Amino acid sequence: MKTFCGRANPATGALDWVEESEEYDYHQEIARSCYADMLHDHDRNEKYYQGIRAAVSRVKARGEKVIVLDIGTGTGLLSMMAVTAGADYCYAVEVFKPMADAALRIVKKNGFSDKIKIINKHSTEVTIGLDGDMQTRANVLITELFDTELIGEGALPSYEHAHLNLVQEGCEAVPHRATVYAQLVESEQLWSWAQLQPMEVDGRKLLPPPAVSHCAGAHSVCDIQLSQVPPHRFTPLGPLCTMFSVDFSKPVSSAPQSHSSSFPAQSSGRAQVVLSWWDIDMDPSGSIVCSMAPSWTYPDPQSAPWRDHWMQSVYFLPVERRVAKGEELSLTVSHDDYSLWYSLQPDGQQGTLSEVPPCRPCCVCQAHLVWTRTRFGELNDHQRTQSYVSALRSVVKPDSVCVGVSDGSLLPVFAHMLGAKKVFSLENSGMLKQVIEQVLDANSMRGGVQILGIRPDQLSSTDLAGEQISVLIGEPYFSTSLLPWHSLYFWYCRTALVRLLTPNATILPCSATLCIVAVEFQDLWRIRAPCGTCEGFDVGPMDEMIQQSLDFRESREAEPQPLWEYPCRALTQPKAVMTFDFLQCVPEQPIRRQGSLPLTRRGRCHGVALWMEYQLNDDVKVSMGLMRPVSEEGACEWSLHRKQGVYFFRSPWESSGDGRASVSYSFTFEPSIGDIKMDFAVASQ
Repeated sequence: MKTFCGRANPATGALDWVEESEEYDYHQEIARSCYADMLHDHDRNEKYYQGIRAAVSRVKARGEKVIVLDIGTGTGLLSMMAVTAGADYCYAVEVFKPMADAALRIVKKNGFSDKIKIINKHSTEVTIGLDGDMQTRANVLITELFDTELIGEGALPSYEHAHLNLVQEGCEAVPHRATVYAQLVESEQLWSWAQLQPMEVDGRKLLPPPAVSHCAGAHSVCDIQLSQVPPHRFTPLGPLCTMFSVDFSKPVSSAPQSHSSSFPAQSSGRAQVVLSWWDIDMDPSGSIVCSMAPSWTYPDPQSAPWRDHWMQSVYFLPVERRVAKGEELSLTVSHDDYSLWYSLQPDGQQGTLSEVPPCRPCCVCQAHLVWTRTRFGELNDHQRTQSYVSALRSVVKPDSVCVGVSDGSLLPVFAHMLGAKKVFSLENSGMLKQVIEQVLDANSMRGGVQILGIRPDQLSSTDLAGEQISVLIGEPYFSTSLLPWHSLYFWYCRTALVRLLTPNATILPCSATLCIVAVEFQDLWRIRAPCGTCEGFDVGPMDEMIQQSLDFRESREAEPQPLWEYPCRALTQPKAVMTFDFLQCVPEQPIRRQGSLPLTRRGRCHGVALWMEYQLNDDVKVSMGLMRPVSEEGACEWSLHRKQGVYFFRSPWESSGDGRASVSYSFTFEPSIGDIKMDFAVASQ
């Protein structure tokens, strides 16, 4: 059996459907899972264990047998906790077959097979009766069905079904209750991810289209490590509000609802963004709490637990609006069975529950459908814009014929504003073409840039009205690029256009460089580290399952990560390891580079970070990775707008920092596929 999987092709800039073995999807899902991250979350595990002990004790105090239903059991950890706490029997439901198989092995290895039954089904398919999956209804309901948005994994429908069909009335639930919190803020950094801002180009203002500025945007949650957004990056306009709670021990409804919280604005400003997170009470008294609050809410930020499976949420209001200090406001959260969205009312009317929630935000301008949030942030980055404008100013002349090759780029608009004779932009996406046309219309530049909906290899002299290209420009940015070097598609575009370039054509950027640095992660290492024993239970079979899937392919590849969210220390000096000369065509033969990075700082080396830097001209360079030199202690500041590549070592290396040990590397750029194969090893001299 074979399966077809979408994969970015840097040589064509397209998403290719590649034939893979039937095991590929299976291994991909396991390798990219968060199981290890959850098991390394000691705070979560400890609070669950405390809540389970308390729930089992309450049922036993009533003189009842303890029958547990564990929905989304994963490794079976929570069921094993329940049996250890005194439960008589556990029904552990897990829909993902590889995980259910691993849970069977883990339960057996820990000696609980006679007390725990693994049911490989969705909980809504579980049957009860003498011949059913469960012999009787449970009186203790344990679940871990939550995501960053709390309800995004279908928690509400699952609870609703369980109370109707699988558990007794008045059952004990662990967790007992979930509460959602929110705070209204003004934040230039966060709002830059939602709306296109005005920008200055050579003394002229480039304005965003009204349709974009007035668009409610995409409703989907922006989940980030909010602990990495320091408090000076936003201004609270109101208090932290308790928006709503869900009691899981009682029947739960998945019907759409709205909840409001009213308050006077605590300062004047622009209401733009809602920061949101939740906590769960593991017991009815609320004495055992597992909180998702960001670290800056803690008296000691260093004591805040780190987790990647549950983060915090950022929601963007449909339209920003000014509020005055003391003004009465009403913040409303609405939800369906899978997602949340927020709105702000000016009248401060009290409201706790509405049958008809406000309409879900919906993009009508198309920009929010084709530009990601980080792309909005990149386009709004003033310093970045000035770097490109400065480089363009040095090459664009009154007789220049410019062609832009990047997805949804404003560089062709900049070139027109800088006085180029003719400017063309290649946009293969019809929606992106329309968005850029909106920008041109909003600034009375219709016709200033001719947008051609074709690929570079389709471009002809006729499309250019008989002209030749004197300036080829790109950021480069392509929506299909997953890893930093996938944007080398620009090089292939330049090669395809060689017949249309003037002999002395300017290529901007003129080159790209792949850079690397070996790092110690503060926390990100947890997503790949084996767990071994978790809260006293042997979960080795899960470690083995994940490692087998990593070895299928993932362990030999880098993965994309937004490293600004995941602090790390450089244990080596950054190094440029491979340069790609855009002034020349893509070569036919592979490019190979080998070398080593001495480990010059003490620490635990978890892997290597990789990124691209682009030389726009002789004087201007832009980095998609490190934004400034590494500090003396090894602190790194990463770009907010692009993901970097991370290559994790199978086992971390303890560096003494004396330079005797080094990370050796080997890179091969394969022109036929546009990708880079890599290998790393750590050894002492």
